Amino acid sequence: MPSELAAERGEPSYVWRSGQERRLRMIREAAPFLAEATVLDDGCGIGTYVQKLAELAVAAYGLDFERERVAEAARRLARPLVVCGAGEHLPFRAGSFDLVLSNEVIEHVADDRAAVAEMARVLRPGGRAVIFCPNRWYPVEQHGVYWRGRYRFGNIPLVNYLPDPLRNRLAPHVRAYTKRGLLSLLSGLPVRVIRHSRIFGGYDNLAVRLGGPGRVLRRALQGAEHTPLAALGLSHLLVFERT
Repeated sequence: MPSELAAERGEPSYVWRSGQERRLRMIREAAPFLAEATVLDDGCGIGTYVQKLAELAVAAYGLDFERERVAEAARRLARPLVVCGAGEHLPFRAGSFDLVLSNEVIEHVADDRAAVAEMARVLRPGGRAVIFCPNRWYPVEQHGVYWRGRYRFGNIPLVNYLPDPLRNRLAPHVRAYTKRGLLSLLSGLPVRVIRHSRIFGGYDNLAVRLGGPGRVLRRALQGAEHTPLAALGLSHLLVFERT
């Protein structure tokens, strides 16, 4: 069942499965210096990635907007280095981190441009940000829609293919990005793009429900990341470096 925050904030990673492990590998590839890094998970939810990153880095911190999720993260972590705050106003000094992770978060913030600018501000020169966020051309909107004044949680097909006025009326609570729209958030910032790609999901629930056929489908979708079909991927993966 969705939480009360599902519409406004999405759902955090509650468990660690192959999809999360796959994204962690991508983070490690984007930050080969991770073993010597101080890391911020900007929008950490209940701290699932903070816990894993703390095992790999010098130190890992988390920030989330929702106090209840910060409290849960503090209960789960051995060293609860988590704070409550907004991504548009990070409570850290400039140049505090070697790596900032934003995992499916900027689509929910009030001001995504300000949130990305804050990531750049708190990075040290040479530090990197890793951003995962929804791809506008994925055929399914996974954040539900508002229909006749009520929020309906679930996977709704083709919503993001509608013209902006219709799409934003159904899904005013969440953004989905084209490549151009995502990269425009970096305009004027002292950063350079290291990598941009689109990725498909972990599909762990599908693999459990369908068994072998589900795992075959998952491999096929993830393999499509190396083909033109990547344009239909679930999420953008953007890595930028502070100059």
